[in-house]
Amino acid sequence: MINGFVVIDKPAGITSHDVVSRVRRILGTRKVGHTGTLDPFATGVLPVAVNDGTKAIPFLDEGSKTYEAVMQLGVATDTLDMTGAVIREAEWQTITRAQVESELKKFTGHLSQIPPMYSAIKRDGQPLYKLARQGQVVERTPREINIFSLELLSFTPPFVGFRVVCSRGTYVRTLADDIGSSLGCCAALKELRRTASGPFDISNAVTLEGLEEACRIGTQADLSLSPCAALAHLPEFPLDDTGIALVRHGRAPGWHDLAASFVTGYNDGDLVRLTRDRELLAVAQYRSAGDAEPRIILKRVFM
Repeated sequence: MINGFVVIDKPAGITSHDVVSRVRRILGTRKVGHTGTLDPFATGVLPVAVNDGTKAIPFLDEGSKTYEAVMQLGVATDTLDMTGAVIREAEWQTITRAQVESELKKFTGHLSQIPPMYSAIKRDGQPLYKLARQGQVVERTPREINIFSLELLSFTPPFVGFRVVCSRGTYVRTLADDIGSSLGCCAALKELRRTASGPFDISNAVTLEGLEEACRIGTQADLSLSPCAALAHLPEFPLDDTGIALVRHGRAPGWHDLAASFVTGYNDGDLVRLTRDRELLAVAQYRSAGDAEPRIILKRVFM
């Protein structure tokens, strides 16, 4: 049985929800959820939580995501990608590689980005994409994003390939549209592949068919990442037998119930992992208490 995360290499043409439905059928469990939605035309890393992995989703660190993309110069669509209706065309033949490289440099660092109409962001309880399908365009609040790096991978006009490492909440479709506007020729996203999302990497991904085959031969557990490993960005506090017994009954352990001595250099409110032999028992919060012994507040128990 899998208790953790499986990184699915999502194929094009299906939704992230479709992937979850397939994984439920393959693994024979209802406790399945995904994190980091991908558009239907996009491929690549889709982290899928299974059983106890679903409890860990709120504590994941997915602050950085990596995509490899191809945009098509000279065309703009209503969805900002090539699955949508063309709303504008422009000359692209004079655009040079040097121009593109120069423009990409302008789109790194902290930026303000307006989310696309074709997105799952809600307005008065209604997803924007539903409003867009009704022909409505509403004002959207700009979001602050961070483009950590933006690298040109290929230049075969009208197609431009690039790799972007960005913060969570970045829309690569919007990025391509903005770059096209800055170049003066417009652009729409043609291909999008996510290669990393927080602790999840394409090198550890499996196709849906691969997961099915692993289940057939009984090796599916080898494909999973444990909740403890998925939350490796949180400090680890191993517990002694007394602490383990307390957590098992839903009670917070004391500082003296840790299996090792720790320096108290943590910030008040930091989340930590309570473990036993590298197994995640609970996610807790460190609370400083002045001169007194620090406290541990349980946030989610996994036992």
